[in-house]
Amino acid sequence: MELQRRGHEVRMAVPPDLVDFVELVGLSAAPYGPDSREQIVAVADFTHSAFKIQNPVTLVRAGKELFVKDWAEMSRTLTALAERADLLLTGQTYHGLVANVAEYYDIPVAGLHHFPVRVNGQVGLPFLRSPEPLVRGMMKAGWWLYSHITKADEEAQRRELGLPPALFAASQRMAEGGTLEIQAYDQAVFPGLAAEWSGRRPFVGALTLELTTDTDDEVASWIAAGKPPIYFWTCGR
Repeated sequence: MELQRRGHEVRMAVPPDLVDFVELVGLSAAPYGPDSREQIVAVADFTHSAFKIQNPVTLVRAGKELFVKDWAEMSRTLTALAERADLLLTGQTYHGLVANVAEYYDIPVAGLHHFPVRVNGQVGLPFLRSPEPLVRGMMKAGWWLYSHITKADEEAQRRELGLPPALFAASQRMAEGGTLEIQAYDQAVFPGLAAEWSGRRPFVGALTLELTTDTDDEVASWIAAGKPPIYFWTCGR
């Protein structure tokens, strides 16, 4: 929205169920990839099953169905939209697909993350206090599995775009190449993370899209009426 206010042309490729939402705030959007609501459920199921003892082949097969569905079609859609673009901005899924299109056009790519996805020593399993080596090991294992699942489809995309074979996974190329990765959440939620990254991955807080609700004034009055409230958030199945 800020880029558009500054006179830039912004093109957005979003899941089909989010096209109306994007257009609601005054941006143009094209359908891209699977339905986000269906994918959220699928990711939750995949993550839940990943911690169960099972045949690794079954896990990889489930991951391919989830993470590479419509990869080729999405690549063609994004390639068309990105023509004459100056920058590509990707979320934290399908980043390899986006990085390949950016490489095809020889333009920068940036990332937008709403929780820590890069390897770090602060974030581990929520139900135990993981030591730093274990945290880093778990995150590296997760990225290795993801790159293994998407490898064949990413290689096919690069061949279609006329790009040479990649020596490293997209996540590694982006991390080691100094790709700008905006952290769209409050650094206070993950103590120590901002210091560990030393400004390499800037924190900007949650993105509200400047949308209002009918209860904004009521909530603001409630907060101002007494001591600062404490908000508890739980997540589970």
